[in-house]
Amino acid sequence: MEIRQLEALVGIDDHGTFSGAADALGTVQSNISSRIARLEAELGTELVDRAQGVTTESGRIVVARARRILSELGAIAADVSELRADVRGRVTLGMIGSGGRWLVPLLVDAQRERYPNVALHIVEGSNSTLVPQLVQGLLDISVLAGPVDEPELTCTDLFDEDLVLIVPHDHALAGETSVSFETLSRYEFLLPLPGTPIRREIDAASRAHGVELRPLLEMDGLRTIASLTFDGLGIAILPASMLSRHLRSSFVAVPIEGIPRRRVLLVGRRFGFPAAPVRAVAALLSEVVRAADDPPAGVHPPSPRRLP
Repeated sequence: MEIRQLEALVGIDDHGTFSGAADALGTVQSNISSRIARLEAELGTELVDRAQGVTTESGRIVVARARRILSELGAIAADVSELRADVRGRVTLGMIGSGGRWLVPLLVDAQRERYPNVALHIVEGSNSTLVPQLVQGLLDISVLAGPVDEPELTCTDLFDEDLVLIVPHDHALAGETSVSFETLSRYEFLLPLPGTPIRREIDAASRAHGVELRPLLEMDGLRTIASLTFDGLGIAILPASMLSRHLRSSFVAVPIEGIPRRRVLLVGRRFGFPAAPVRAVAALLSEVVRAADDPPAGVHPPSPRRLP
């Protein structure tokens, strides 16, 4: 089994065709076909469905392992560069949209100053899209909403965040110092999809108060929910940091009685040793959160707790 064969298989999985993999790897299609054929012969199974241009079930198993192997190989040069006090390489960071608005500028400024030879690639998404990419090795680390129930991942608390009711200034609840779940039960909301981390938090808190919130619309992606809220489509329960300063003239964040703070986690893969640039960016993320001079309203240091 050769590294070139694994690269070819991953290339097909990424680009969907033999020609796409060839272009990405700087070779010709016949070389990709030959590498895959030799790998299939060695493993005794078909790895690519030629008719569909996709990996088979066996191929997906090999791809998952191959990504880890290629990641470890790529980390060798990065780790050696660390010994020269010159950390360099690429870090692909997943970021939930609600945290990216204030966290990414702090991280990028610190990274440019401290590690100018690290290329930072940021992929925005929700837990449902970022967790599979992290497990598959498409992301090096990720900022996610807690809890994250995935045995292949390890979590560190990054910060806690208030969940608040976001309403326009002319809404009936805008003048309240806080609202109860009993009051919230009279309204319809733009809500995250059932089963997502923040929806589980909202549902657990509301049911503890004997209330079932009524959805006007349910969808995955807090940034989209926030955009619809700020466009006047409805009201929502959101992380406090999503109400930016420039929106406070039109909207207000109302505290909710009896709802716990949202946990935001720094998450990596449990197995394997991260490359030097990944370790550097992970440490920098925790550092910029702790040192933030003016964090958004509702953002707090993490509370002591046991992580899964």
